[in-house]
Amino acid sequence: MNAENAQELGRMAEDRAAEYLVSLGWTVLARNVRNNYGELDIVAADSDELVIVEVRARSDVKVQGPIESIDRRKLRALVRSSKEYMENLGWSGFWRIDVVGITLGDKKAPGDWELEHVRDITAGMNILC
Repeated sequence: MNAENAQELGRMAEDRAAEYLVSLGWTVLARNVRNNYGELDIVAADSDELVIVEVRARSDVKVQGPIESIDRRKLRALVRSSKEYMENLGWSGFWRIDVVGITLGDKKAPGDWELEHVRDITAGMNILC
């Protein structure tokens, strides 16, 4: 997959993830937020909790699925970027990081995609930034 196709896949996956979050009753507050530590794909509100949503898409899961593709380095960058975002926002409430993994189906059409949602991927882990 070339870079242009990968970017298009990423945009389509983020659109699909945002639709899914709205179907849960969440409010999407921001997308593609950049700061000193990286980019946050989606910032959403789940009731009174802010959620940073990392969207991962894969066309070939034989090597590695979308959720498994988050390594320690990526997780550390997500935590740092999320902390900076919350500090800049002045947010003092609860927040967490979720992942929405999307795997393309055989037809590679959004309706055929498999979606997996993992809530609170740090789940109390002590991530050293």
